[in-house]
Amino acid sequence: MERDSQLELYELVADRLKEAHARVRSLQVPEGVRMTLTRKLLVVTAAAKHDLADAARRLDRLMKDLDEGRFPEGD
Repeated sequence: MERDSQLELYELVADRLKEAHARVRSLQVPEGVRMTLTRKLLVVTAAAKHDLADAARRLDRLMKDLDEGRFPEGD
């Protein structure tokens, strides 16, 4: 049963990562900001391999920032 819930969480995170990548690609922001956001998504993706719950929390924060128009400084 726990394995099923872990699999569901993995599927949810994977779907949300796809959505987040698509949103970042479509943003009208300077390239530096887009690169910073892409790096953040890569960090979340890497975290998902080791700690799925932490990756889900990180992704939730990132998506909330995107929803609220809070973008990081670009390099």
